[in-house]
Amino acid sequence: MMNVAEVDALASAAHAGQFDKIGVPYIEHVRAVAAGLAPFGDDLVMTGLLHDVIEDTDWTAEQLREAGVPDRVVCTVEAVTNQKGVPYEVKVRRIALNRNATLVKIADNAHNSRPDRTAELPEDKRVRLAAKYRSARDVLWTAAGALDVATIINIVNPSLLDELRERQNQGSPS
Repeated sequence: MMNVAEVDALASAAHAGQFDKIGVPYIEHVRAVAAGLAPFGDDLVMTGLLHDVIEDTDWTAEQLREAGVPDRVVCTVEAVTNQKGVPYEVKVRRIALNRNATLVKIADNAHNSRPDRTAELPEDKRVRLAAKYRSARDVLWTAAGALDVATIINIVNPSLLDELRERQNQGSPS
């Protein structure tokens, strides 16, 4: 079975030459997602590193298993992978049924929502993605619970802490 360092090397090779929407090497995104999952153990770190590999590279789930990625990691990667024809909102609700997939998607969403990243996008795209990600957080954060959410966003995107506190205050009885 592969360890975290080996999975990092696999992810780095798989995403070689890929850049995100703002021109940063894509491996930096998956490593940031993985860092946010470190408090939850190596399986989730590996899942964070691989969370987009099936969707964005030539790798398949079966190839990951054959390479020695633990099956439980591959299963979670599959759970967060987009499926053709499935609307984003449906995908998010499906992910919210799986604790590990939920944590991975929270870290992914948090990194994609970082102000230093979104500031680089054209305004129309920034506004559209902000609404999409906030709507996803409504579902994901409820499924995960405030402590797990705070653990992840403290690492990946502390600017979301105010939003988390605001949501907690709204849910508190007066």
